Amino acid sequence: MSEEIVVVVSGGEPPDIRAALAAPLGAPVVAADKGLEHALALGLEVTVAVGDFDSASPEAVAVAEAAGTRVERHPHEKDATDLELALDVAAAMGPRRILVLAGDGGRLDHQLAALLLLGSDRYAGSHVDALVGRARVHVVRGVRSFDGVPGELVTLLALQSPAEGVTTEGLTYALRGETLAAGSSRGVSNVFAAESATVSVERGELLAIVPEGFR
Repeated sequence: MSEEIVVVVSGGEPPDIRAALAAPLGAPVVAADKGLEHALALGLEVTVAVGDFDSASPEAVAVAEAAGTRVERHPHEKDATDLELALDVAAAMGPRRILVLAGDGGRLDHQLAALLLLGSDRYAGSHVDALVGRARVHVVRGVRSFDGVPGELVTLLALQSPAEGVTTEGLTYALRGETLAAGSSRGVSNVFAAESATVSVERGELLAIVPEGFR
């Protein structure tokens, strides 16, 4: 049976403590390695923990297993990050939405890889959102709407290829069927003109990043 939403808790730096408020009660939780400890600190009940477990403590893993958490162990030398493995587990549940809880800071290469990973075609069957520290991140394919505060910043960035036919509603600097090239800064620092915005893309995908959007 498919899920409405699956929560993925990343390893690395811990998420903002308020992230627990965004996780719907009873939603399955997939933890990526040390994300197991982060999830427990947020008071979340972990459904699946996945990774090579070079970061989570053996005690935390043992407690999770005793509580009924399914633990999927992978070798340390592998071709995917723990977050990618966790997202694969989440996507296999067939959710309408995947919500990633992650901290900011830590290794720059891991941060960049994680943001690019959110837009992978493997997860295109779900709406993908993330809380990264204080920031909100939305993957935009087709049409997405998200809330904000008038005057709040939002940046639109194309991922691996140009995002074509980009149209916005509710933003100060409107786009009307335009193209945002990958590697371009044109979409940086747009502004909410209303309490919600709608972004549509005819071809490709975008990351919509609200840098101070976790209130």
